[in-house]
Amino acid sequence: MKPLKTELQDAETLRDLGSASVQIVHDLKNQLNGLKLYATFLRKRLEKGERPADELETVKKLIGGLDRTAADLSMIVEYGHPPAIKKQTGTDLEKIVREVATNLNESPAVSGSLESSIIVEGSGAALVGDFDATMLASALKSISIGALKMAAGKTPNAPLHIQLSGEKSDGVIDWKLSEVSDHDPFHSFAGSNEIRLSLAARIIEAHGGSATREDGALRVRLPLTS
Repeated sequence: MKPLKTELQDAETLRDLGSASVQIVHDLKNQLNGLKLYATFLRKRLEKGERPADELETVKKLIGGLDRTAADLSMIVEYGHPPAIKKQTGTDLEKIVREVATNLNESPAVSGSLESSIIVEGSGAALVGDFDATMLASALKSISIGALKMAAGKTPNAPLHIQLSGEKSDGVIDWKLSEVSDHDPFHSFAGSNEIRLSLAARIIEAHGGSATREDGALRVRLPLTS
């Protein structure tokens, strides 16, 4: 009977598997880029000629699908590396949240939010900490898009409310959902949306915070300095 693998061997196996997966994703992404190049060339040919509108629309959908797949692959590659956090002191958390919400409201096609809008409700308290504004904005954008998609299945076109508050030494951000569930989308890999939320959670955790689902909301806690 073969001995059980040690924890060290398991860790090495997972590391090797992760490295192989990253390489496979790189290869697949290169193939997708090639397909997109051909599809773009075909689209330009169709635009110049008198071809049926549905043919051009089909090609545009093909290119859009390739773009989404390439983005998902890039996300998986990003997940394979630890977040490179560069904190800056005195970063305003509420400002980051409001900028993310404004950008998504102005670009619904990017958020995939259908007709939903985002409403940010502040507490009036100063929410300042040591954060990497760019990385944190990316994580909060992913969580906002995830919340929009989750809410759209229950209350289509209803606005998504984001509540900001200060609790002891933490800044708390709540994306209010209309349902209570035990499912934790921040530590799940059931599709690209939840992989994106898992990546966002890693960025939050790298800031010393946490990302959870509780009390009918997606909740992020981040440590404040004042």
